[in-house]
Amino acid sequence: MRGGKGFYPAANVVHIIGLVLLLGSIGVLDLRVAGLGRAIPLPTLSRMLTPLAMAGLALLAASGFVLFAADASPLLRSPVFLTKLVLIGLALVNALAFRRWFGDGDYGSEPPAAARCMAVGSLVLWTTAAVLGRLIAYS
Repeated sequence: MRGGKGFYPAANVVHIIGLVLLLGSIGVLDLRVAGLGRAIPLPTLSRMLTPLAMAGLALLAASGFVLFAADASPLLRSPVFLTKLVLIGLALVNALAFRRWFGDGDYGSEPPAAARCMAVGSLVLWTTAAVLGRLIAYS
């Protein structure tokens, strides 16, 4: 990674593309579950955006591993990085629990209160993890 001149910047670009796909997709979906845009059918939106979010997550995981491998020692000592990993873990657990309990949102016009709370939690967790990821360079 360190030997190739363009590998690290390319991994960074892929990481940002993955972040845009994940946060953009899951953000819109979470906002819909939380109550914004009630005229848009939730099951249709979920079926459209979930694959994009999954693609973003895959890009983030692959590029994140490459970026981590380039600077593993300092990252393992960084409280910002470690907090980011914890938040990603919590966000993934939240997403899996949401899918298990609520599926693609085929529960009528108004999502249950628990679904709305989980959607807001998802927004907070993913956004905070993304912000921490950008702050790693400054810690």
